[in-house]
Amino acid sequence: MVVQQHRLRGGAVAVTAVVGLLASTAGCSGDGGAVAEDRQSGDPVDVVHRAAEVLAGAGSSRTRTSMEMAAGGTRVTIRGEGTYNFRERMGQLKVQLPQDPAGVDEHRPITELLSPGALYMKNRGAGVPVDKWVRIDAATLDDGNLVTGGATDPLVAAELLRGASTVTYEGRTELAGGSARHYRGVADIGRAARAASPQVRGALAAAAKGFARDAVPFDAYLDDQGRLLKVRHRFSYINSGRAVAVASTTVLYAFGTPILVRLPAERDIFAGKIES
Repeated sequence: MVVQQHRLRGGAVAVTAVVGLLASTAGCSGDGGAVAEDRQSGDPVDVVHRAAEVLAGAGSSRTRTSMEMAAGGTRVTIRGEGTYNFRERMGQLKVQLPQDPAGVDEHRPITELLSPGALYMKNRGAGVPVDKWVRIDAATLDDGNLVTGGATDPLVAAELLRGASTVTYEGRTELAGGSARHYRGVADIGRAARAASPQVRGALAAAAKGFARDAVPFDAYLDDQGRLLKVRHRFSYINSGRAVAVASTTVLYAFGTPILVRLPAERDIFAGKIES
């Protein structure tokens, strides 16, 4: 069916574009600095497990994202910026793809609307009218939209931490001019899917089936209220038969920012076949 092709192929826009760049050409810095010792704020596993719940209580925030992809010794980065409403589980991002290898064409930013179970994309590219949106069901994607859109949904990034079974507290570190508690561990995607809220359970369950490995190493930074300020996940993603190392970083700030996200009307959603 055309619609099935549209959903499965349309969602791979960012990953496909970047893997193409990697193939045709011959990344986030470490935290750095010593961290001061201080008293832990509860059991580290419990702290990171509660991250998604605490964000819901915070309401909303601004967000910056970066997704570094490496294959064959080449590294490229996709960057995004926008806002997210954790209570409504909706957000909006402007995602910028890297420049073409020749350095001639510059991609227009892709507008992404994040909603429970679905991703909407505008400026999708070839085959899609400029005034139309592409809608992708996250549960139909092999990665559950952890990497496909070029940015990990901030709520899904937090919910993935529910899959952590072993977490170490690394102490305090400076982050964006303030102090943050640094936690390091490994999350299991399947475990996270079973513990996740109903709105993101389907996406994580799809990722648990689609990724080669369920284990996802992470570094998470929380403030003294337990709000997630930054999280960096490291995935190993298979695209067109080749392994791509992916490091996805989500930064949250300006909590309580008023946010209104309007999903496109049905008449504005593209229903045709999307070119590769």
